[in-house]
Amino acid sequence: MNGGIRFFRTIQVKLIIIYVLLILFAMQLIGVYFISTMKTSLTSTFSTNMNNQADVLARLAAETLNSKPDKPAADGRTTEEYLSSLVRDLFSINEAEIQLLDASGRILATSLSSPQEYVGKKNTSLAVSRALQGIRDNEEDVIDEDNVRKKIIAKPVMYGSKTVGAVYLVASMKELYQTVNGVNRIFVSGMLIALGLTGLLCILLAHTITNPIKGLTRQAAAVAEGRFDQQVPVLGNDEIGRLSEVFNDMTSRLRDALSVNEEEKEKLSSILANMSDGVVAADEHGVVMITNRRAKEMLREEACEGCRLTDLFGMDETQMANLMSGRDSTAVIRHVNQGGDVDEMMRVTLSPIHRRDKGISGTIAVLQDVTEQERLEQSRREFVANVSHELRTPLTTIKSYAEALDDGALSEPELGQRFVGVIRNETERMIRLVTDLLHLSRLDSNQAPLRRLATSVPDMLEEVADRFSFQMRKKQIRAAIRVEDGITSVWLDRDQIDQVLDNLVSNAIKYTLDGGRIEITAHKPGSTSIAISVKDTGIGIPRKDLSRIFDRFYRVDKARSRNMGGTGLGLSIAREIVKAHGGTVTLDSELNEGTTVTVILPMLQDGGDPS
Repeated sequence: MNGGIRFFRTIQVKLIIIYVLLILFAMQLIGVYFISTMKTSLTSTFSTNMNNQADVLARLAAETLNSKPDKPAADGRTTEEYLSSLVRDLFSINEAEIQLLDASGRILATSLSSPQEYVGKKNTSLAVSRALQGIRDNEEDVIDEDNVRKKIIAKPVMYGSKTVGAVYLVASMKELYQTVNGVNRIFVSGMLIALGLTGLLCILLAHTITNPIKGLTRQAAAVAEGRFDQQVPVLGNDEIGRLSEVFNDMTSRLRDALSVNEEEKEKLSSILANMSDGVVAADEHGVVMITNRRAKEMLREEACEGCRLTDLFGMDETQMANLMSGRDSTAVIRHVNQGGDVDEMMRVTLSPIHRRDKGISGTIAVLQDVTEQERLEQSRREFVANVSHELRTPLTTIKSYAEALDDGALSEPELGQRFVGVIRNETERMIRLVTDLLHLSRLDSNQAPLRRLATSVPDMLEEVADRFSFQMRKKQIRAAIRVEDGITSVWLDRDQIDQVLDNLVSNAIKYTLDGGRIEITAHKPGSTSIAISVKDTGIGIPRKDLSRIFDRFYRVDKARSRNMGGTGLGLSIAREIVKAHGGTVTLDSELNEGTTVTVILPMLQDGGDPS
């Protein structure tokens, strides 16, 4: 049903229907006019012929009807015989009846082959009555019982001014209407043939119009599907041909524009995919439409599309509105891991997308991972605070003892000497602190170049143990040195590695109780590296402090470490020195069971830098 309706709505069918209806309407008008004119002409000619014959018959019969009817004619015939011969011999109208009547309306003669039935009888029709009264125009169309249309004419027969009788004619119009019907049939046949030819010509004409349009339609559908390789044939220089040329030009330009657009889109997608910042695009309702890979990684969401920005960032509507309006420039959101610790921090910057005449049509959110930045800032703040604290304590002590000396302690030699000793110790502590800070600064800025030399590992470890032998004997700590077979010498900066080992052994002695044990070992964890471990049986380090043990100024037991003269920078310096050698340092400890610090260094045979 719908297919049939669509077929009748096509331009081709509409053109055919329009042309056929125009031809049909024109031919109908012509046919009606022609048939009507022809029928009027035939009817008029038929009536004129009958009137003429009636007039002639009236003139010929006037003198006879004026005389006495019983008077014989010149050739010896009676009046009735004479009049009958006039009616039968002089006038011949097909299927017509002619009657001559006297002044009383009695039929004197008739053209019928059996006149006995009518002669002598009176004709009482209205037309005859009007004719006997001298009225000349008496015409009448009737349809008899056989459904035959007939024409009736009654003419008065005048002799001078006297009406002496009447002529009565009744003629069948069957042949006339047969002629009209025949012409009608011929016209209808011609009209049907003309309509058929017109329809065929209309089909051909519509085909020449609709074929290019169909081609344009197919090309438009192909363009809509993304196929730009086809061209619409140009079949002429008319409007449709010009339209085809313009459409082909439009297709070429659209192909070029889409190609440029696709290229720009690919560039944008590549940029978005490889950005170090996360990007989230949302519509005017705050529903996420596009996210890049980095945003999904930062937000830990596999599918962000369809979510609301407020839910995705964990913000309320007020905070989001402030960011959108520009009252707040940025916001920092935090991701909390399952343990409840802050895992990541992200800075969110929102920029509304404005469309002409439509206000805000969307939002672009840029996510920046500021976790490391915040951690560095926190470390910087802690470092400044720690340095300030570490410097303030000895300075305060020095100031206090200096004021005491100034107030009269110098007059007491024993007390003054003790105060001077305290000032000397605090000054040396400050010197150690500043020295360590300078060392760290040089390591951070790569201003402490390595001076690699071939160094005997067994000798280096023995010398480290000898340097701390007095302290270990004082605390009754036993020391053991073990070097794996095959380890002889490696290329390293002996002074700096000695500083690392001194720091590790010093810490081991500090935090190992009297009668404990320290073990210094060297072994090969692989063919290209060497591991030096310092293991003690000391108090150990709580597990919660292991992750920060290498941070600068970090102390597990701050009061005890400071009293022992530590600056809190030893392990940090050790880690930086090992890192400069291309190695790593690890620490494994259990509370009250001991600590093991392992330094892994690459083995170089010629003093070159590690790969």
